[in-house]
Amino acid sequence: MIRRTILLPVVVLVVMVAVAACGGGGAQPTAAPPPTEPPAEMAPSPTPEPMEEPSPTPEPTAAASPTPEPAAETGAQLVIWADENRAPIMQELAEEFKAQYGVELVVQQVSFGDLREQFKVAAPAGEGPDIIIGAHDWLGELVVNGLIAPLDLGDQQDQFLDVALQAFSYDGQLYGMPYLTENVAFFYNPDLVPEPPTTWSEVREIAAQLQEEGQVTQGYVLQVGDPYHFYPIMTAFGGYVFGRDEKGSYNPDDLGIDSEGSIAAATWLDQMVKDGLLSPDVDWDTMHAMFENGESAMFITGPWALSRIRDSGVNYAIAPIPDETADGKPFMGVHGFMISAFSQDPLLAQAFLTEFVATEEVMQKLFEADPRPSAFLSVREAIDDPDIAAFGEAGQNADPMPAIPEMASVWEAWGNAVTLIFQQQEDPEAAFKAAAEQIRAAIAGQ
Repeated sequence: MIRRTILLPVVVLVVMVAVAACGGGGAQPTAAPPPTEPPAEMAPSPTPEPMEEPSPTPEPTAAASPTPEPAAETGAQLVIWADENRAPIMQELAEEFKAQYGVELVVQQVSFGDLREQFKVAAPAGEGPDIIIGAHDWLGELVVNGLIAPLDLGDQQDQFLDVALQAFSYDGQLYGMPYLTENVAFFYNPDLVPEPPTTWSEVREIAAQLQEEGQVTQGYVLQVGDPYHFYPIMTAFGGYVFGRDEKGSYNPDDLGIDSEGSIAAATWLDQMVKDGLLSPDVDWDTMHAMFENGESAMFITGPWALSRIRDSGVNYAIAPIPDETADGKPFMGVHGFMISAFSQDPLLAQAFLTEFVATEEVMQKLFEADPRPSAFLSVREAIDDPDIAAFGEAGQNADPMPAIPEMASVWEAWGNAVTLIFQQQEDPEAAFKAAAEQIRAAIAGQ
């Protein structure tokens, strides 16, 4: 049951003080094909520079955001930007919300790849939305530039997965309300590997045996030069990217790329290549195709690949990341709602999130529209899809993708170090120490 006892007085208050709706012009809707690679927010690319001038913001087309009926007597209105995957369900919720509260939700579709950049330009110019739906690793840039407002979930905070709240926190302050999580997990073929390995030493042993017996081309497969998929291995050996401060926030002064654990993981990788158990000729698509064709027995991937793996017909199971000297932890990506610092209705925007969206009924609808492990505990615990539940289990100890601006300086040098090891062009310790030096120099120069 959606609670109206708090939200209705908020709507009345907004009207009494004559707070006008946020003017937000719409962004040009952009259709995009289903992703064939990990989501853009996880791609190792530097943070782009902001656009110099605001782009025109025409009203959204009917397909992206049907023209709403005239606002109810309250005259209150909220503008929400969502991508092509979230806009339809938000439009459905908009109709439900208006029917119950007389508040108009204007849902404007903006492609995920463009949303952050357009928001950076439109919000300060008074052309942006009240609320955006996006990834937690946008936080650093948006908070530092004063584009989003702090959020108080009040007594609702206990209803959310703790690591998802950590992801949407910056310098100890919450800036977003999470609703889904995503992370990689360990896939294995039960026809070839009856029980999942629990350590990376076991992964190595199983891979060597399967290859020696000629059952597979490559027992374990990993794409070249991809630090995102290497991170779970690195953490299993005690490695890390950034340490944490006393608030639990990532500390850019504590870089762990050249830590003892990270170098141990790099050494494991180097020996796998030397022993012919990993190939330097494998990209993202090849990695998946080898598993789907039975040429490989084990690999790491995320929920974005689930559909193609199911369609392939290969026998598979999903397990948590193997350990070694420490817990194997993947990166976690979290999506959620953020309130613009330039919203003219911040009180109403927060009430909409905490009193309408943060309910089991609405969170269940959001889950059904895009099945990923929910950040809302009651929905997460009730997931009846065993694969989605398995991803949730694999992410129980995940590390939120660092949202600090310094993370943009990490990807290239880290990925190059992994590539050099795959290509056997540099000693693993030397490669990771050189990468760490490059990253520290880049951070110092920011």
